Amino acid sequence: MPYVDIDGIRTRYETVGDGPPILMFSPGGFDSSLDNWTHFGRYRDLGFVDAFKHRYTCVVFDRRESGQSSGRVERLDWPVYVTQALGLLDHLGIEQAHTMGGCVGCSTAAALAVAAPDRVRSMVLFSPAGGPRYRQAQHRRFVQHLAYVAEHGLPAVVDLARSTTAGFSKDPRVGPWAAPLRTDEAFAKEYATIDPVRYDLIVTATVRGLFDRDTVPGVEAEDLMALEVPALIVPGQDVSHAPSAARYLEECLPVHDYWDVPVVEQTPETAPARILAFLDRH
Repeated sequence: MPYVDIDGIRTRYETVGDGPPILMFSPGGFDSSLDNWTHFGRYRDLGFVDAFKHRYTCVVFDRRESGQSSGRVERLDWPVYVTQALGLLDHLGIEQAHTMGGCVGCSTAAALAVAAPDRVRSMVLFSPAGGPRYRQAQHRRFVQHLAYVAEHGLPAVVDLARSTTAGFSKDPRVGPWAAPLRTDEAFAKEYATIDPVRYDLIVTATVRGLFDRDTVPGVEAEDLMALEVPALIVPGQDVSHAPSAARYLEECLPVHDYWDVPVVEQTPETAPARILAFLDRH
């Protein structure tokens, strides 16, 4: 599987299929690897990549700090994820692509459309992450991680991350840089020597910036309202993918389809077909 250096960060990616490109932002929170499209939760059963690949080129990738991609200890925000996405499009020579986000990937898809609308033909926002309980859970996770760092130190985080396969979403103690701690020896050595006070500031700024609202995080309402990129919004139905998050996007995005069906009716037969019909129109 190929890799490319984007802004000094190694990115693992794969292209599957043939036809117009669709850049796919993986679900999975801080464990957003390309494998999640085929192995994670309900996405495993929905089979989007297999359904799309006969008519579209699916560009899937490990978000930075996920899977086999590397990372950098710095304040994480939505623009750094946009930088990775644009770098991958540039590397592949793709001037314009459809995009699709699953779960938290919807936030990056929307942020990309705002930052570079000329690069986005349309966007599918599938089960967008958001809602008050989602924000609260994210903040609790970071608090638990910093408490572990304060008690045990960063070298202990390295040891813990390497002793388990659990990501930040499953075990908050390992922190948002768990994946590169496992895959990059040089990164792990440098991580262990970071000044704890500086690290605390970086992590605190990260959670405050990423999860700052009780709707879909990442893009201001006014920026969404100014977008002319057509969107298909598909609601979720749980504490991390609140229906209110999808309705917020419906209210803000001026050019959209809203597929108003409950999750139980979003099946391997209906969901890919509905998305393909939207993509084909654009």
